[in-house]
Amino acid sequence: MLARIQRLIVFSLLAAGFAGAVFAILLARYWLAFVVPIASVCGYAVVLAIEFWALRASYDAVDPFRPSMRDLFAAWAGESLAAPRAFLWRQPFFERAFDDSLGGVAQGRRGVVLVHGFFCNRAIWNPWLREFDRAGIPFIAVNLEPVFGSIDDYRATIGSAVDRLRVATSLPPVVVAHSMGGLAVRAWLATRDDKDAAYRVVTIATPHAGTRMALGSRARNIGQMQLESPWLAELRSREDPAGRARFICFWSHCDNIVFPTRSATLEGADNRHLRRTAHVQMSLNRDAIAAVRELVS
Repeated sequence: MLARIQRLIVFSLLAAGFAGAVFAILLARYWLAFVVPIASVCGYAVVLAIEFWALRASYDAVDPFRPSMRDLFAAWAGESLAAPRAFLWRQPFFERAFDDSLGGVAQGRRGVVLVHGFFCNRAIWNPWLREFDRAGIPFIAVNLEPVFGSIDDYRATIGSAVDRLRVATSLPPVVVAHSMGGLAVRAWLATRDDKDAAYRVVTIATPHAGTRMALGSRARNIGQMQLESPWLAELRSREDPAGRARFICFWSHCDNIVFPTRSATLEGADNRHLRRTAHVQMSLNRDAIAAVRELVS
């Protein structure tokens, strides 16, 4: 479903750009035909810049992790390239570029379940899936639906994927989650009697304690990600603190979606900091991919 929504967004943007260019030509304002698409790109970059400004404002001036302007510019530039590729190209058109891999030499080799974040689909993991496919690593990448439903609605999807991979490999998998997906994994684990269902959990840019960016939305899953929301408090009450030792949490002081940025860490987990890396960029980070490959080797 999300791929269809994002395709509609892409075609609407192309139609608006084409219409604007035609209108400019009809008015003999040929220079406008070039300005319209450039303005669209610049408009998105400006929105990102506002997010990064809000991110920096969330830090105390004396905080040693407060990103410098150089850090923010590097992250902004990288995100300006990474996010459009994800939302306007990879996810709308290549959702099924890589099928789940369960066959062949899967038996006896630890696999990976990949869980995407808000307003994403499984295609955000395509660079990972290509690498896993070449290395013969078993994997399942899920789609979380409904897009704007409760995070609790995603538990069955995650549980089914984990169980399928355990049957195929005879080993509990590593579960990797980006952004909201990490909360969905925690919600799933909190309902399991079998706490060994996942070998390890790797979260990337997950708002474990919520994020200021979730304020003001009526979508249920966004509301659940508000800072110290009742849903997050209830989730913590159902968790076994000792289980957090299974978590590796990647976070960045330049995360333009999850801030305060330490919200992406968990007490008792192996929290790993990434420099100059924004929210979508983190889903492609080589350190994160290398960490998962080490876990399944």
